[in-house]
Amino acid sequence: MKLSRIVVIAISLVLSKAWAADSELNYYQVLKSLQGNWKLAPAKLQEGGATKKGPAAKLLGTGKTAMSFKVIGKGSTVQENLMPGTGMEMATMYHCDNFNNCTQVKATHYCVKQNQPQFILAPDDSSSNVVTMACDMSSSLCNSMDGHIHKITQELSPDGNHLTTTYTIFKDGKFQNNVIYHFVRQ
Repeated sequence: MKLSRIVVIAISLVLSKAWAADSELNYYQVLKSLQGNWKLAPAKLQEGGATKKGPAAKLLGTGKTAMSFKVIGKGSTVQENLMPGTGMEMATMYHCDNFNNCTQVKATHYCVKQNQPQFILAPDDSSSNVVTMACDMSSSLCNSMDGHIHKITQELSPDGNHLTTTYTIFKDGKFQNNVIYHFVRQ
């Protein structure tokens, strides 16, 4: 009787690890599906101040690319460029820790704040159309008092043509604000 319980527990653990790895890959696939160019949605759909000033304001209503995603490295990396071609351009590189056995989706954000916070997938805050990357608390920047992006959330609409991207900013070790952009696929 005890042996059968041990076998059942062992099989459950193996299957749960396989499911977790598979779900990490599924989240990475959502990021890959963002490939292409995105323009800012109309002003009435924007929220907060991100599109009221700076490069975003200059792109609003122009139809120009405000965010792009490109799958590179034979599918091993997704490159995100926010505000391409402007003085405020930033990039985020998403990848699996091991592409053949994706157990962790990771990212590095190359910020205009001249720092590079590192992220790991936050599966509890993610779903089939939402990918949330949380600051990797094992890194020094994520634990610092310096201003930095602390969380990135990509929320794709069911039709795949609308994207809400939220950058959560921390400073002095606490939440400062969310910078939210609404995009439409070009």
